[in-house]
Amino acid sequence: MEYSNRENINLIEKIKEHAELLAALIAGLFILLAWRLDTSGQTTASVILYIVAFCVGGFAKAKEGIEETIEDKKLNVELLMILAAIGSAAIGYWTEGAILIFIFAVSGALETYAMNKSNREISALMNLQPEEAWLVRGGFEPMKVSVSTLQIGDHLLIKPGERVPADGVIFKGQSSIDESAISGEPLPVAKREGDEVFAGTVNLNGAITMEMTKPNSETLFQKIIQLVQSAQSEKSPSQQFIEKFEGTYVKFVLLSVALMMFLPHFLLNWDWTTTFYRAMVLLVVASPCALVAAIMPATLAAISNGAKNGILFKGGLHLEHLSVLRAVAVDKTGTLTQGKPVVTDFIVREGVEREEALSVLAGIESQSNHPLAQAITSFAKAEGVIISSQVAIKDIPGWGIKGYVNDMEYLVGKPDFVGAEEANSFANGATAKLATEGKTVIFIRDKDGIVALTALKDTVRDEAKKAVALLKELGINVIMLTGDNEKTAKAIAKESGVTEYVAECLPETKVTEMKRLLSQHQFVGMVGDGINDAPALATATTGIAMGEGTDVALETADVVLMKNDLSKIAYAVRLSRKMQRIVKQNIFFSIGIIVLLIASNFLQVVDLPLGVIGHEGSTILVILNGLRMLNKNV
Repeated sequence: MEYSNRENINLIEKIKEHAELLAALIAGLFILLAWRLDTSGQTTASVILYIVAFCVGGFAKAKEGIEETIEDKKLNVELLMILAAIGSAAIGYWTEGAILIFIFAVSGALETYAMNKSNREISALMNLQPEEAWLVRGGFEPMKVSVSTLQIGDHLLIKPGERVPADGVIFKGQSSIDESAISGEPLPVAKREGDEVFAGTVNLNGAITMEMTKPNSETLFQKIIQLVQSAQSEKSPSQQFIEKFEGTYVKFVLLSVALMMFLPHFLLNWDWTTTFYRAMVLLVVASPCALVAAIMPATLAAISNGAKNGILFKGGLHLEHLSVLRAVAVDKTGTLTQGKPVVTDFIVREGVEREEALSVLAGIESQSNHPLAQAITSFAKAEGVIISSQVAIKDIPGWGIKGYVNDMEYLVGKPDFVGAEEANSFANGATAKLATEGKTVIFIRDKDGIVALTALKDTVRDEAKKAVALLKELGINVIMLTGDNEKTAKAIAKESGVTEYVAECLPETKVTEMKRLLSQHQFVGMVGDGINDAPALATATTGIAMGEGTDVALETADVVLMKNDLSKIAYAVRLSRKMQRIVKQNIFFSIGIIVLLIASNFLQVVDLPLGVIGHEGSTILVILNGLRMLNKNV
């Protein structure tokens, strides 16, 4: 019984979703029957069926037009179409008026489909979040509970093939997680204890237990849904202009039609029937339906396309701005680079065992939380070196560390701390060469002199090099803004291929540089992590946050990339430019058709049926053209 009820509910929902199209098709059926009756001489019966077709096909649009007119206190194209259909019927052109209603209903259903298609992407996202979860408490068996009852700190079991029910951290186990619903990336991500997992993603193989860290209403998944819904409701400047223009244009059309009902009779000696008929044709062909539909379907489709590919736009305005970008400023750390230093060189003095020197150094550095120290410790572990455990250290702030291993004293730190002259001459002056490559050099010294040097560098992401090249191909200059010193900045800039760089930037310096770039290029994007780059992100034409789905990234910029992948920027720009091309095509095409039909009407070349087909056909073509933005690849 429950299954049957669910089936009935789904059927009702399907009917509601396609109500406009069904009404249009039913109206079309009545028109066909009315036409058959009319041709067989049953005029009264055919008129009755035409009136039924008017009511069935035109009800939705008439209701929408009247409600919007009352609410916005301005006329709209829906009212023009209803008036044109009634006017056609009034002069005996029942078939033409009914066909007008039919095609107008079909184009309206198609526009609704375009919007529903976009909304369906979000609904599909919402359906990805499970409604139930396996709650683990104490030594008891996991029990299935509603996600709405979960609280922060709860431990949840996620079996292979199940979706993650909430945001949290893996407490036990390891697995591969499909995060495509959030990031748009098809490849699964390996996760282990301590790693974050997000609601709506899929656990592919191993069973894992997670600890819930956010309430259900604040999950990353919910924020993405809210963000895209908000973007869909926000209208772009072009759309706002078209909608303002619509009200004025409708008044102009009505005035023109009113004049056309009388003037041609007196000025051109048309008979009253022809005059009124041509006025009705003008009412049809001059209506800006296609123009009104030129932008919104394409914009909604583009926003949906971006969401599927891990790019979230906070509205049509930002989507439009991307198409005209001439330069993009990027933060270095965490954007162009990994954001974590790695050891690139380890050189020991002659006569010293490499593994022994690395063991001692890693033993000393393992006692520190400094990022460079952690990088050296990780490097030693990766090399399979056994790290010295009997270590005592004394931190010398601003200089380095004094370490004691097996009663021997070691100095670890900058050249000035271990002896600048000896450090600079070590390994045939390797320090100077490594510094020009943008590397940070750390020394370890014992009582006999420099034992070894370690060079570390924040490495450029492979995808960043590709992304910079893609942006250059699109004619966009890439400028790196970094707080690093000149040598490091120069090395990273050369390796990543950016157009220019500015070193030693403070947050306020980045704002100054952004203003300079705006005056130089007019339209400039800023890419950052959404935290220390916030002032520059706000100053840019378009702020783009890189954050692998962090809350800060979602709240900061105009565009959010759900993964730290710069190549998505080039995709977003191409998406925006394609949308602008489609919008321009739609606008020129719709205006051209209106002008052609109006001119043809004055020359008495186009009749009402052809005017209806030309006008409504152009509207349908414009909507279908906009739907091309749903194609995954651009």
